[in-house]
Amino acid sequence: MNYDAIVIGAGMSGLAAGIRLAMFDKKVVVLEKHSIPGGLNSYYQRKNRQFDVGLHALTNFIKKGEKGKPFSKLLKQLRLSYDDFKLHPQTFSKIQFPETTLKFSNEFELLETEVREKFPQDFENFLRLVEKVKDFNELSLDIGYSSSREVLKKNLNDELLIEMILCPLLIYGSAWEEDMDFAQFVIMFKSLYFEGFSRPEGGVRTILSLLMKKFEDAGGEIRFRTPVQEILVENNEVVGIRTDKEELRAKIVLSSMGYPETVKATPALAEKISPRSGHMTFLESIFVFDKKLPEQSTITFYNNASTYSYRRAQNFFDPTSAVVCYPDNYEGIQEGEGTVRITYMANYPQWKELSREAYLGMKTKVGESALDLIKKLNPTFNGELLFQDIFSPTTIEKYTWHQNGTVYGSTDKTRDGKTPVKNLFIIGTDQGFLGIVGSILSGISMANLHGLMQSGDA
Repeated sequence: MNYDAIVIGAGMSGLAAGIRLAMFDKKVVVLEKHSIPGGLNSYYQRKNRQFDVGLHALTNFIKKGEKGKPFSKLLKQLRLSYDDFKLHPQTFSKIQFPETTLKFSNEFELLETEVREKFPQDFENFLRLVEKVKDFNELSLDIGYSSSREVLKKNLNDELLIEMILCPLLIYGSAWEEDMDFAQFVIMFKSLYFEGFSRPEGGVRTILSLLMKKFEDAGGEIRFRTPVQEILVENNEVVGIRTDKEELRAKIVLSSMGYPETVKATPALAEKISPRSGHMTFLESIFVFDKKLPEQSTITFYNNASTYSYRRAQNFFDPTSAVVCYPDNYEGIQEGEGTVRITYMANYPQWKELSREAYLGMKTKVGESALDLIKKLNPTFNGELLFQDIFSPTTIEKYTWHQNGTVYGSTDKTRDGKTPVKNLFIIGTDQGFLGIVGSILSGISMANLHGLMQSGDA
């Protein structure tokens, strides 16, 4: 069967790319290995409770009517309504180190005030860094790599302030250990600190339902349980894909499966390049109590040291730092059960080697450690635990098929989406945009650049 375009993966970037192409009457099919959409940002149900996977918060919050921001561009490009997302803004979030805590919210003035009070000697330097971030064109497709830590050391004097600023940005988006590309630092700084967090009513399902309906209404085709066995190339130009049942032909292929995974599926590409798999993978423990917890923050970026060690855990998991998410602490969420999600950095190779019995035993240890952290952060809480679940790096690998269970993909990004094979393009995390809004914009921008502009439709 012949198509104008094949999109591999029904995650955020894949669905967004499919929508843009279908809007301009391209015959497009999205192929998804799993039985549901979402990829790294999906959902599941246990004991009549629905849980998000991946999504702690939707970054890049805007108020209704704001223009010129990433989220407003998303709405315009996909012709979606702001009201459809039913966004609940965060209360506030915080970065908690032993020495001090920095709060931030969807109003940047809170972070400014916190830095002025906690780091007065570096406040003017912080303001100059903010101006540098504002002036930086992070969306340019030809920016070379530069170290965020090196940039921060040139602009700030206080090592603790550097560590605290980096902490949420690294764990919410860096494929590199201990550092991140400055362009990605700017993306994350703007999306977390300038714009902030919200959560759609209904969680990630709300976003996926909107994207699925828009894609189907535009005439797109989606096939679940359809893994791509091979990306087909003739004379160094992509011509289609092969599944276990048939061959599909297309003029272009946009892959969101990851750069190393795409190369592995393309023998002609594997002869030319070998992008590295990242090491950053995580464990998440989900707890539901019979009442809400006393903590008022939406997300706490917890670190029990003066420096922030962002790297693959030395052992199975690293309890010295964590992301603690309280999904019920968004504005407008009604009283009820209390949910807490604890995310630790992990070590994929060690989890991969465990026997089934040892695997279950290690999950028990993770759960105990996470519960201890909840008690430490909420010492007066006496709620009854109703439910708990834990997913590991091997769970991530099983449902996303990402090598090493990586969440932020390869350390080798391709910002223009191009590969050495003509008309085979990378979208999503390994194209270089971050977060849910970033992933959607990646799909949109790559579809515009490579699928529409070349044919004169954009």
